[in-house]
Amino acid sequence: MLEIEVVEVRGYCPVHKMGDKIVITDPRIILDETDALCTHALSSLLHYTLVLEKGADPVELGLSKSNDKKNAYVQCVDPGRPYTDGGTVIFRIRRIEK
Repeated sequence: MLEIEVVEVRGYCPVHKMGDKIVITDPRIILDETDALCTHALSSLLHYTLVLEKGADPVELGLSKSNDKKNAYVQCVDPGRPYTDGGTVIFRIRRIEK
């Protein structure tokens, strides 16, 4: 199971706010435990959900620093100002055991 949490919002995001969570048990998004879901963000997140859920090392994937092996960090594809009126959201992805 993966927990994806919004850890930073740079600019304006009409969908996500700090602390929002998305919970995934591949291949299912657990809607009852998910606060919000943006198609822009989903396009970035889905590239990594399967391998991270299966135990891939976030450091080896280039998604974290060596002192933070339990978390991966991904951002949505909206670059924000001055290019768009939106903003970039940074997500922390971590495996959780339930």
